[in-house]
Amino acid sequence: MPVKSYFSLIKFSHTIFAMPFALIGYFIAIHTNTHQNLDWYTLSLIIACMVTARNAAMAFNRWADRRIDARNPRTAVREIPSGLISSRSAFIFVLINMVLFMFCAYLINTLCLLLSPLALFIILAYSYTKRFSWLCHLFLGLGLSLAPIGAYIAVTSSFDLLPILYGVAVITWVSGFDVLYALQDIDFDRTENLHSIPVTFGISKSLWISSFLHVICAVCIISCAYLLYADYDLSYWMLGGSLCFIILLIYQHTLIAQDNLSKINLAFFTTNGIASIILATCTIIDFYF
Repeated sequence: MPVKSYFSLIKFSHTIFAMPFALIGYFIAIHTNTHQNLDWYTLSLIIACMVTARNAAMAFNRWADRRIDARNPRTAVREIPSGLISSRSAFIFVLINMVLFMFCAYLINTLCLLLSPLALFIILAYSYTKRFSWLCHLFLGLGLSLAPIGAYIAVTSSFDLLPILYGVAVITWVSGFDVLYALQDIDFDRTENLHSIPVTFGISKSLWISSFLHVICAVCIISCAYLLYADYDLSYWMLGGSLCFIILLIYQHTLIAQDNLSKINLAFFTTNGIASIILATCTIIDFYF
């Protein structure tokens, strides 16, 4: 079975959404609380946790939705319904990544190990939320929001306001663009009695809800920028990265209109991927220059 089929199964390229925020959480931790030097061992374990958690979550989502995907013309070509990967192989892949995730958490510290089952529950349970609640988008955001918080805990073994604010930013950012992404399946989801904000509120209101979520995200990003500027003397790079992130949030909403959903993939992947990379890169640079 080709390895590339598994990379396609988990949409490895989409790791770009949460990974930059995990890096932000890590560098905030070593520079604001502990004043540690860059610890490649801990950073490597954080990255390993991110990769294995996302592998487990994405593969489980594909496994849980395999029958639904088979009935949807847009998703029928995915690896499990198309037969490229068997249902059994996909589930074994999920279990392997769950074990690897918990092992990496164990190597980091005791608190990470204790919290790892809760993290797995959140990221795996998302796959079933669409069956009973239109809040599924927020649950997806909650799963990805663990990235900055978890990375911070990995270094400090504690919680703090700044990574939690970044976590709220991730919740509203991800749920906002997931609402936009769900627009393309609105008719199919209605037929299958699946729940989403577009199904519940319609296209027009969904666009407004997505915008509102992204306004909250922008407020959180601005608040984080202010705290880093006021308390830790970060300046132009971090502020510039935050501004670029917000501009790209606004830009993706100009790509989609009620009567034109043709640029959803551009708004979903390209714009948000670039936004997260710019924000993380500029924040990290500001810690060192």
